[in-house]
Amino acid sequence: MLTVVNEDGSTPSGGWLLDESIREGARRMLAAALEAEVNAYMAELADERDEAGRRLVVRNGYHQPRKVTTAAGAVEVKAPRVNDKRTDPASGERRRFSSAILPPWARKSPKIGEALPLLYLHGLSSGDFMPALEQFLGSPAGLSPATVTRLTAQWQADHAAFMDRDLSASDYVYVRADGIHLRIRLEEAKAAVLVMMGVRADGTKELIALADGYRESAEAWAGLLRDCARRGMRAPVLAVGDGALGFWKALAEVFPETREQSCWVHKTANVLDSVARPAQPAAKRAIQDIYNAEDKDQARKAVAAFARQYGAKYPRAVKKITDNEDELPASFNFPAEHWIHLRTTNPIEPTFATVRLRTKVTKGAGSRAAGLAMVFKLAESAQARRRAVNAPHLVALVRAGAHFGRGHLAERPEAVAA
Repeated sequence: MLTVVNEDGSTPSGGWLLDESIREGARRMLAAALEAEVNAYMAELADERDEAGRRLVVRNGYHQPRKVTTAAGAVEVKAPRVNDKRTDPASGERRRFSSAILPPWARKSPKIGEALPLLYLHGLSSGDFMPALEQFLGSPAGLSPATVTRLTAQWQADHAAFMDRDLSASDYVYVRADGIHLRIRLEEAKAAVLVMMGVRADGTKELIALADGYRESAEAWAGLLRDCARRGMRAPVLAVGDGALGFWKALAEVFPETREQSCWVHKTANVLDSVARPAQPAAKRAIQDIYNAEDKDQARKAVAAFARQYGAKYPRAVKKITDNEDELPASFNFPAEHWIHLRTTNPIEPTFATVRLRTKVTKGAGSRAAGLAMVFKLAESAQARRRAVNAPHLVALVRAGAHFGRGHLAERPEAVAA
């Protein structure tokens, strides 16, 4: 196809020949990939035929063209259509072909979807968004300031729907809770983002709730927990928190039957604040002996050893451990394979590390809803990369009330109690 090129290298449509060539190449590659995917699907099912010997899976033209935003810009795609006449023996419903390359209703590539919240942090105003997009992706990818504004509104709607969804079908056996302090688009200087992540009965990890709360107060946490309970959330077996009194007070009010486990990473940092810097490395190793113990009895011996070694010089540091000694080793009552997941809330941190790195370049206060929506989209994109807990099959046993002694399933619970 011949194209008229102006003296400055632009085309009559207002673009540049190189950009249009890249987009055309992307369009052709995507079309070829979709054709190959459909052909492979049909070849695999070529032997599926009806009583008359006719194939049950055949081509059926193309879907209506749609534009998909990629890193190369917006490209128009016509996805092949498949007529699959087979039925599911169990449900009796018609089977459907679904492209793994271009899912139904997809309008942008995952790369764009994950980049947008990060770019939003880089330049919060829609006017600054275009330079940020060019810096990250090499081109504006056909996204205008108006498009960014619409995306922000969509993120807010997604966050609102997420926080209003029904939780009765989800069973969170373990819950991690933490307050993330971000100086981005929050109306109060001391506001925090309250985050809860859970481990479902099948061992998968999932974001439960994300809302703002002043100073991580008991009222803020209680409001979030009550809202989750109202939407059908069942009391978790164990909650892991950073030691903030507000969360534990709220947990005791809303889910009194849930056991408590303090985060050892936060606890260690808090204890070491009361220890002189030269003594901190040795004290840290002594604290690690507590939470890395083989069982609860060994952990208690390690606590006693820590008290003997540091009680005289650093009584405040020792008091921070001995005051809630019974709660610190709660994870020992659960499968040993899960201990590494239950000792800390730190898996929450990586999701928000990128946000913290970019808060210094943000400008303006913005709106609370927009800030929360942006954080939610970052957490949502990170969720796909979370792996299940070790030995996921044991999570359902924990929910069922199985007893574990020294990290192993006990066939005789009375032996554990003894």
